[in-house]
Amino acid sequence: MNKYAIIDIGGKQLRVEQGRFYDVRHLVPIRNTLKPNEKIVINRVLLIRHGSSINLGYPWLHDAAVKGRILHGCADKKLVIQRIQSKRKTRKIFGYREDMIRFVIDSIHFGGRSLNKD
Repeated sequence: MNKYAIIDIGGKQLRVEQGRFYDVRHLVPIRNTLKPNEKIVINRVLLIRHGSSINLGYPWLHDAAVKGRILHGCADKKLVIQRIQSKRKTRKIFGYREDMIRFVIDSIHFGGRSLNKD
């Protein structure tokens, strides 16, 4: 719990740790090219905490990277949208599932070295 990073991915900020998996909506603009077990590197690291030291980026840390790999594609919960026009007495109900990509964090690097080997 004393080693983690906060990354900017898919328009959201995630607190990531080694060995955990996460689901994101927009990993890259071309989602269809990513295959399972493909390695990824995320350079948009906002914060790294290692023990009692905290490193902040403005806006990102330039010598930090989070390395991981794609597990598989998945779907989010179904979003149900209802459009109701009360005066016309019409109702339309439709929904969709957002495509998600599940990935696991293998290591967190800062300053040219991995923080997970300590």
